[in-house]
Amino acid sequence: METARVLVAADKFKGSLTAVQVAERVTAGLRRVAPNVRVETLPVADGGDGTVAAAVAAGFERREARVTGPLGDPVTAAYALRDSTAVVEMAEASGLQHLPDGVFAPLTATTYGSGELLRAALEAGATTIVFGVGGSATTDGGAGMLAALGARFLDADGKPVGPGGGGLAELAEAVLSGLDPRLKDVDLILASDVDNPLTGPKGAPEVYGRQKGASEEDIAVLDAALTHYASVLGPETAALPGAGAAGGIGYGALVALGARFRPGIEVMLDVLGFAPALARATLVITGEGSLDEQTLHGKAPAGVAAAAREAGIEVVAVCGRLALSQEALSGAGIARAYALAELEPDPAVSMAQAGPLLERAAESIARDFLS
Repeated sequence: METARVLVAADKFKGSLTAVQVAERVTAGLRRVAPNVRVETLPVADGGDGTVAAAVAAGFERREARVTGPLGDPVTAAYALRDSTAVVEMAEASGLQHLPDGVFAPLTATTYGSGELLRAALEAGATTIVFGVGGSATTDGGAGMLAALGARFLDADGKPVGPGGGGLAELAEAVLSGLDPRLKDVDLILASDVDNPLTGPKGAPEVYGRQKGASEEDIAVLDAALTHYASVLGPETAALPGAGAAGGIGYGALVALGARFRPGIEVMLDVLGFAPALARATLVITGEGSLDEQTLHGKAPAGVAAAAREAGIEVVAVCGRLALSQEALSGAGIARAYALAELEPDPAVSMAQAGPLLERAAESIARDFLS
């Protein structure tokens, strides 16, 4: 019998294991039951937090830059570089992880640091930039990012408007002529699992504002301010898929930087070299912390499963908790899911013991699919 060749292409288990750690634990569990199995690991991400780590695990070089955090304080942010391709993750500069516990700034948090991080990639010689957006602390429509790249946003007195989405209510003029000229020669790919428009009932403030600390009043203020901002820069672009990604940074990239939107997992599978790895596999193991309805809408496991199904290769999944029926899993191309919650029903214990539990789940996969 031919030796099984397993490709482990899973995302992180948020709050407990990185995608690299997931791959390590799954490999250890598989080998305990099937010592001769060949395992290839390719940690994946869908453009949100963990995207740079996945690129580094796939052979990109990790680079760091000091940039402006969402509250205006300096933070250290990483991006990934290989040849002339950079992977930039906006959460590294402008993400919720840079906010102290319980501290939010829904009206004033800025994406300025994301612009500085893009500029660092330009200075490193990147001509293709995969810009992963998600996990943001911000709702400024990307105005901060554009300001860092040379744009100016002025009020009626010709003075710069304040930081964050709230300041955009005072916008009278947007001057984009100072944008970094190198941007014209760059293929900028907006990688996101979010296809929301900028404003309205499905827009960035309404759908994502609350998780960034916005009150109902703040949401109304931000929606009005971003609507006004879009009326100055270009209202048509505000309705495009992805314009509402990461507090509207998608809109700023689309309207002013010539970015093109692609589902994040599709872009990342291309960048990470998933197709050749898939061609070597007889079984694929994917997963993430929670397999639920959101998974089916552009998250990493759904993208991995779709590509594997097209290639005729069986897919199983690992997860912390499972909130999908077997019918929904099968519809996504996943033969079976192994949830840590089945081994440890207490969520706090399951998260704390995620590594050992994941090894046990992988042992079950080996018994069910490799023996």
